[in-house]
Amino acid sequence: MAAENPMESLQEQATCPICLEYFKDPVIIDCGHNFCRACIRHYWEGSDTAASCLQCRETVQQRNLRPNRQLANMVAIAKRLSLQAAKGAGGERVCGEHQETLKLFCEKDQTPICVVCHLSPTHRAHKVVPIEEAVQEYKGKIRAHLKTLREEREKLLGLKETGEKKSWKNLKHIEKERQKIVSEFQQLRQFLEEQERLLLAQLEKLEEVIVKIEKENITKLSEEISCLSKLISELEGKYKKPASEFLQDVRSTLSRCEKGKFQQSVKISPELEKGLHVFSQKTVALMETLREFKDTLPYELETKRGEPLGAHRLANVTLDPDTAHPQLILSEDRKSVRWGDTRQRLPNNPERFDYCFCVLGCEGFTSGRHCWEVEVRGGEFWAVGVARVSVRRKGWISLSPEGGIWAVQRCGGQLRALTSPETPLPLSRVPSRIRVYLDCNRGQVTFINAADEAPIFTFPPGSIPGERIRRWLWVGRGSRLRLCR
Repeated sequence: MAAENPMESLQEQATCPICLEYFKDPVIIDCGHNFCRACIRHYWEGSDTAASCLQCRETVQQRNLRPNRQLANMVAIAKRLSLQAAKGAGGERVCGEHQETLKLFCEKDQTPICVVCHLSPTHRAHKVVPIEEAVQEYKGKIRAHLKTLREEREKLLGLKETGEKKSWKNLKHIEKERQKIVSEFQQLRQFLEEQERLLLAQLEKLEEVIVKIEKENITKLSEEISCLSKLISELEGKYKKPASEFLQDVRSTLSRCEKGKFQQSVKISPELEKGLHVFSQKTVALMETLREFKDTLPYELETKRGEPLGAHRLANVTLDPDTAHPQLILSEDRKSVRWGDTRQRLPNNPERFDYCFCVLGCEGFTSGRHCWEVEVRGGEFWAVGVARVSVRRKGWISLSPEGGIWAVQRCGGQLRALTSPETPLPLSRVPSRIRVYLDCNRGQVTFINAADEAPIFTFPPGSIPGERIRRWLWVGRGSRLRLCR
């Protein structure tokens, strides 16, 4: 690295960072930086009592401008040294070709020239001005650009500071919510663990009582079986004896048979049966509470690998050919539909759409939560959603909730939600596979880009009435849609 020129360093220290000229009436502000008094006042023009330093951005008081006499003396010295250096170097710069002083500036070639150069054919037709005039002109332009750039930097610094504050505020809020969730779920886990221990302990006690009763029953029954086996053996032996021996003590033998009573098994007491019933009720109530809690979770929390936990598996994801517009062609498995160039000759049954290019799914829903996906294969005109079973089939229909349809539609280069009025949606990435979540209990339907899990649009809870709902597709020119599980 080349050694630093002391003269250049002195000139730099004696230069105002705003006007880029030697300091005029230099002042020092609270942070320790120096400026021309007129320059800093002009820079702060329109601000309140507090402003920021141009160089370090520290907040300072405008009124606290202290004259810097030592710097003023240093500026005077720097000017004299600069003048002496110029004289020591032969005064002014000279033309390398004509050895004349460079007193002119060629506007076209943007270079200092001498008088002889100006008269030469190279520069004769060019516009030239005195070099001092050119210096002042271009310094003025640079000062104007510096002012604009500094103002722009101030705006960006302000936006950065505002963004950082907002980001910090949001992060603080997120951390608070995170702590709240962790605390709530920790308490919930403790509660569930305590309930688990309590229920298992109660079950263990009930099990011990039942096992004890069962053992007592088995012991008594075993003793009774043994007694009966001995009596049977005795009777069988007596039955085979001769008449004289057979009749001996026969009345006593018959008496022992008649007096023999079977031992009654130990029964479960009514109190124990009542305890079992109460325990069962508690268990059912707890399980129902947990199910209701899970059902209230949003899809974002209960979704794993694209499938909502607890949602019903779809048994039938086929399209109803009786509802398809005559210009729509269904695949053999009735899961795909595409737009055809000609109108098919199909019966005009009451269920069929005859004006809008629509088709309904076979399965209808009145309760529960359901999920399916629709694959988009080409085309820029299509719509995916749900419709109530009573949606109008003949003539023009309103593709909106008022018409019984809740869907998102792509029409050319625009994606929109079919609300009233329609809601334009950002189309940063064209969905090739759309996931539809239908919650009949809440009257809500949600659309998600299955490729990146990005939300597309949600019709809020209560949007869909308590009526049977079916899948609905609208297929325009060149488009093809396929229902998937």
